[in-house]
Amino acid sequence: MTRTELLHTERDGAVQVIRMVNDRTRNSLNNEMRIELSAALTRAADDDAVRAIYLTGSGKAFCSGGDLHNLKSLTGPWQVHRRFRNLGKWLLPLLHLDKPVVVGVNGVAVGGGMGLALTGDVLIAAESAKFMAGFFRLGIVPDVGMMYTLPRLIGLARAKNFLFSNGTWTAREALELGLVAQVVADSDMDAVALARAHEIAEGPAQGMGLAKLLMARSFESSLAEMFLLEDLGQSLAMSGEEFSEGLDALLEKRSPDFTRGRKR
Repeated sequence: MTRTELLHTERDGAVQVIRMVNDRTRNSLNNEMRIELSAALTRAADDDAVRAIYLTGSGKAFCSGGDLHNLKSLTGPWQVHRRFRNLGKWLLPLLHLDKPVVVGVNGVAVGGGMGLALTGDVLIAAESAKFMAGFFRLGIVPDVGMMYTLPRLIGLARAKNFLFSNGTWTAREALELGLVAQVVADSDMDAVALARAHEIAEGPAQGMGLAKLLMARSFESSLAEMFLLEDLGQSLAMSGEEFSEGLDALLEKRSPDFTRGRKR
């Protein structure tokens, strides 16, 4: 386990756990948090033994978004530009990561913190969790990928209404919209989300990671292009150990062990 004042990271079997623990700033995306998240995600991406990632927070907030004191210190367009160029260095790899990501939303996810949550593939929310827009309270445009992820998840009209009204969704409302997969009691959230990450890690994680990359292109690609991507993706998937194990298990009427290649 690695512990800093901002992040606790540990390998739990095939799951890399990344836990934001800066309760003092409600896990804001200050410069230090961004640097540590970038390093932790890079290590997880490069570790072949990691088959799934679990990202969560501690305290009353999953992530409160941008640090207001950091924002106050920005004095011109070039500083802002450099800030977001650096953000893109780890946020884009997170969105393109070919490993499943489970996010446990333990409390409020505000502005960029909500954007961070939406980079996950499966979101589990605590009953008291809230998703808050917040950008237009500051007179700024949505960031941390929100203008990409949110319209794709709920549609353009709903996304505009939520963002323009500085809206807040409860965990139950987010569930109804399809943003989160499950809402559980606050005391159960961490265990349920971690168990979900383990369940995914025990499945065909490589195949899911590949499907994740292909589906991310579905909104910009034609039907013919998606058929070609399916063709190329399936050619890769069906040449791997996961397909061999899944097919053998089905023919032998047993449960597959997709991690067997990792164990050898």
